[in-house]
Amino acid sequence: MRDSFRGAQMCGLLLVTLAFSCGVLPAQNMQVGTLNVPPGQARSGFLEVAGGQDGGTRIPVTVINGSSRGPVLGLIAGIHGYEYPPILASQRLAAGVSPRSLRGQLIVVHIANLPSFLKRTIYYSPVDQQNLNRVFPGKKDGTLSQRIAYVITKEVIERSDYLVDMHCGDGNESLRPYSYWNPIGNPKADEEAKQMAVVFGLSNIVIDRSRPKYPSESKYCSNTAMTLGKPALTIESGGMGIWGEESEIAAIERGALNLMRHLKMIDGKVEMPAKITWYDPAEVLYFPTTLQDKAGLFFAKAKKTQMVEKGALLGVVNDFFGRQIYELRAPFAGEILYILGTPPISAGEPLAFVAAVKKE
Repeated sequence: MRDSFRGAQMCGLLLVTLAFSCGVLPAQNMQVGTLNVPPGQARSGFLEVAGGQDGGTRIPVTVINGSSRGPVLGLIAGIHGYEYPPILASQRLAAGVSPRSLRGQLIVVHIANLPSFLKRTIYYSPVDQQNLNRVFPGKKDGTLSQRIAYVITKEVIERSDYLVDMHCGDGNESLRPYSYWNPIGNPKADEEAKQMAVVFGLSNIVIDRSRPKYPSESKYCSNTAMTLGKPALTIESGGMGIWGEESEIAAIERGALNLMRHLKMIDGKVEMPAKITWYDPAEVLYFPTTLQDKAGLFFAKAKKTQMVEKGALLGVVNDFFGRQIYELRAPFAGEILYILGTPPISAGEPLAFVAAVKKE
């Protein structure tokens, strides 16, 4: 009996030694919420967001646990519920990645903000009127949006080594594809996040240095990861509530797979964009809160991808009787990355995003 036991020990030791010598470590079970996923398997289910005075909700996720160890990549879609292309891309990605050939783990959040998705609301939750991408890292006992952010922070961001927050223009935003690189002063995380932005393949990259630097006030989903030392980026592809634009959905899927090749989670050659346009500075232009009229109708006078000079007229806001009450002009020369494509506008909401092409 002792000889048999010793033989089994030696066999196990030999297998581990071979795994180490080949650079492959056996995977372990992956726990996300109530989902416990063995190596080489994928499971889907819900992260539960506990009820409060404004009720609870659920977050649909898929966890893919590879057969061997590697990094944990979190992909989050649906922070804004009217942003459909990333949501559809997340379903394709989850279905297309083989657990047996995956190295590491993939956590796919299909719809982070289910209340907004089901009610078709832009920016704001229909429950607490908060913008989910402005309340991270969230609060365990806060409003529904804050509790959603808290669950995503604990169950996805903190479990991930790398993170991509996948967006597009909301239901009112005409947007060209681009991504954000937001360095925060952590050299390692900043450089890795920059590489992620490049290999994702959306060849227009905005440099954003304005985001908060501390985990307790991170505000944005991807920035929460960055403040924790986890390389992350935000990508934008699609817009205007259009869900059937194949090229915009495919760009997200292609970018995520290329990133996974870059992280050596899957096999294949990393494809590099032929050219990258970097933007710095960049500025979101808002409808002022100081005007007597707090709402109106916006009419764009420029289009996405258009290059404009400083002072160029980008659009006008009329009151509800057709009288012009505001002119939107470019604060500097640059390119329009997005501009509103529908009339309704309220004080404090964005009208357009202008970015200057960075000179090398």
